[in-house]
Amino acid sequence: MKYTQLGRTGLKVSRLVLGTMNFGPQTDEADSHAIMDAALDAGINFFDTANVYGWGENKGRTESIIGNWFAKGGDRRDKVVLATKVYGNMGADGPAWPNHDKLSALNIRRAVDASLKRLRTDHIDLYQFHHIDRDTPFEEIWQAVDVLVQQGKILYVGSSNFPGYKIAQANEIAARRGGTIGLVSEQCLYNLAERRAEMEVIPAAQDYGLGVIPWSPLHGGLLGGVIKKEAEGGRRSSGRAADALKDPAVRAQVQSYEDLVDKHGLQPGEVALAWLLTRPGVTGPIVGPRTAEQLQSALRAVELELGAELLAGLDDIFPGPGPSPEAFAW
Repeated sequence: MKYTQLGRTGLKVSRLVLGTMNFGPQTDEADSHAIMDAALDAGINFFDTANVYGWGENKGRTESIIGNWFAKGGDRRDKVVLATKVYGNMGADGPAWPNHDKLSALNIRRAVDASLKRLRTDHIDLYQFHHIDRDTPFEEIWQAVDVLVQQGKILYVGSSNFPGYKIAQANEIAARRGGTIGLVSEQCLYNLAERRAEMEVIPAAQDYGLGVIPWSPLHGGLLGGVIKKEAEGGRRSSGRAADALKDPAVRAQVQSYEDLVDKHGLQPGEVALAWLLTRPGVTGPIVGPRTAEQLQSALRAVELELGAELLAGLDDIFPGPGPSPEAFAW
């Protein structure tokens, strides 16, 4: 496994991030534990989750699965850089109860303590804001963060799904307050088929020293060889990938991608991950394996070297928007 610094911090993290969103809803606890053991054995030390994972009436279930895995011992917790998130409503199902979501100081305090209990640990290494909160000023958010850092409950803070201007706003207010390190990472939607983050989010992250952690690196499976799998009678695409393939232009684009990758004797999903590892500012993509086999495929991407001809071909098929303002002005 290869490692890098998380943004401007001294924290060393693996170039692949283990995403756990499937743990509970699609992967049972025993298999989830086996995947985490395999990830750790392979050198992946960066695990990502969120308080809402498990979804619906099972919100928090994923954190509990991870906590039970930590409780097995074997230095599991000490070896892991643990990241979770706050924002979604964690109240009982039904009408949302006030102050059980978003980024008020009250909810941040409540959510941290609840996550720590489910995760069966005394601290969270990277605490991430899952979405912007248009109603809570960053002065309040940073005040809550300062208290939690002083209490030793969290070490670093990151964002997720933030636009570039909010990354700037958050860190400028943190700098004015003093004593707060500010955001050190941004977790955003970024892959070959979805490159809008290159316009402003990634440049903002680079300027402020945030590590970029792309989620959905295969764009909901669209970049994982879906057309070839369909032709071979394998698992049919579903969700975002299936919806996208209904568009003839998208289907032709994905077919060109699969043909290019096949020409080079490579696997589409592995190329999509390896491409992200070549991108400026990227710490590592989040991979969310449902099975141990999917984890092994992701691991191969770390060692994959993409040649100049292949990289140029990928840009031809999936051209990025370019940085702003040139992307929309001059």
